[in-house]
Amino acid sequence: MAVFSELVATNVSYEEMRRPLPQAMPAHRRQRVVVLCSYSPSLTNFRLELLKRMVDAGHIVTAVGPEDDGRTRACLSRIGVDFAQVPMARVGLNPITDLVTLWSLWRLMLKLKPHVVVPYTMKPIIYGGIAARLAGVRSRCFLVTGLGHVFSQDGAATLKGRIVKQISVWLYRSAFTGANVVFAYNQTDAADIREHRMVTDESLIKLVPGSGVDLDHYAFAPPPTDRPVFLLVARLLKDKGILEYIEAARRVRRAYPRAEFQLLGHFDPNPAAGISRADIKKYVDEGILNFLGETVDVRPYLAGCNVFVLPSYYREGIPRSILEAMSVGRAIITTNLAGCSNTVQPGINGYLVEPRSVDDLSCAMSELAGNLPLANDMGMRSRELAQEKFDVHLVNDILIERMALGSS
Repeated sequence: MAVFSELVATNVSYEEMRRPLPQAMPAHRRQRVVVLCSYSPSLTNFRLELLKRMVDAGHIVTAVGPEDDGRTRACLSRIGVDFAQVPMARVGLNPITDLVTLWSLWRLMLKLKPHVVVPYTMKPIIYGGIAARLAGVRSRCFLVTGLGHVFSQDGAATLKGRIVKQISVWLYRSAFTGANVVFAYNQTDAADIREHRMVTDESLIKLVPGSGVDLDHYAFAPPPTDRPVFLLVARLLKDKGILEYIEAARRVRRAYPRAEFQLLGHFDPNPAAGISRADIKKYVDEGILNFLGETVDVRPYLAGCNVFVLPSYYREGIPRSILEAMSVGRAIITTNLAGCSNTVQPGINGYLVEPRSVDDLSCAMSELAGNLPLANDMGMRSRELAQEKFDVHLVNDILIERMALGSS
């Protein structure tokens, strides 16, 4: 029991948990809200405006993540959001560590006594949803940002993959039991939730256009005009299409030797799915790739490219990286798969290519490498589409209303 007590330390003080609710809102409307994630920096990278809306509406908000990241904690504190740390392995299915996560979240729910819990990504949804139900949380609202690799065609290609998928379906059903709403980012994820009967009432499924993008923060920036610069931003996973991007870059450089091919992102701890540092170094030394490493602010890199590329065959929701590139005003090349395809009107703001097809990808990249004015025009249309469909404030209006967290 002492081990569990140490593991479930939440970094939320007694005073924070007992903080009186604000008086600006009628008592019957004030809520204690817990938002759960599997990667703490995502709270400020992807959810900052949503968290602000909750606080501005008069609610007491605690954000929960596995990493006690100082930058994230400071940013959350500035907008009036408390932070709690709970152990969670982002990848893999280890029964012991996952049970510790479930136990930790259940203990946290009992301490905070939230009215509303909002988990996003797979493990927070599953273990946060089950823990909240066991703790008697009355309102549980789920953000399915993408069902992930296990629900992709590749994920179910092996016996092990099919078994993991069936376990995942069972866990999702358990998490969604008694849900108030299940938000899905695309029709394919919504269809899978229905097909696998993860919810008993299909009216609980609500489609939203991704997490949205802050159009002011990711302001339009004129692209470079002297040469083609391609940029891919992603975790360094094979499923993100990084190896296909590198091979396509090798082909495009033969016709356009001044073209630059950039890669920005962090290495993934999963050795089977990730791309190694040695492999990246090999491509850099070969002169194909400019590896930019990691950053806390992607905007300068988006401003420095003409074309954003994400040839992912991962089971995406709607990739936030694409929305950011659209907001800055960049032509998009991505795959004709659920989530990714939601961001592109083919021939208008970019191109859709078949997943894993280096031929398709290199053709699309060559088309724009040889016609920068076309890339610039597509970028302008991307900005317009971001304004029309993906404004974070419009998305948050939908979320706040459906979760009954408005101020009136």
